[in-house]
Amino acid sequence: MSQIAPRFAITSDDIDTVMRRFYRLIRADAALGPIFAAHVTDWPEHEAKIARFWKKAILHEDSYSGNPMMTHMGVAEIRAHHFEIWLALFDEVLVKTLAPAPAASFSALAHRIGRGLRLGVEDRDKPKGSVPIFS
Repeated sequence: MSQIAPRFAITSDDIDTVMRRFYRLIRADAALGPIFAAHVTDWPEHEAKIARFWKKAILHEDSYSGNPMMTHMGVAEIRAHHFEIWLALFDEVLVKTLAPAPAASFSALAHRIGRGLRLGVEDRDKPKGSVPIFS
């Protein structure tokens, strides 16, 4: 347990539940399901890894190691528009799973991170020699 206070009121179990429900929707989604299916071979481990990411970001637990930007940029099938779908599904799970205040806080953080990942993918996909995308 971290000595730093969580960003907002949520439990480790809440985050695990959000991940299970979210990835259930991802697997069923016509646009995102095939992309994930091509790259995720162990769903429980993937869900646990991403839960560790969120626990580090929100609860300050030191259990995640990775580089989400490089991971997403390394998947050629991911396009900038996929992040809108991802965030809509994530928000759907948050409002159905959490109380309004933590759902809103979690959503704001996810949208901020999603925006950064989307910008990274847009920059990856722009023509060589183009001006970098910053917003």
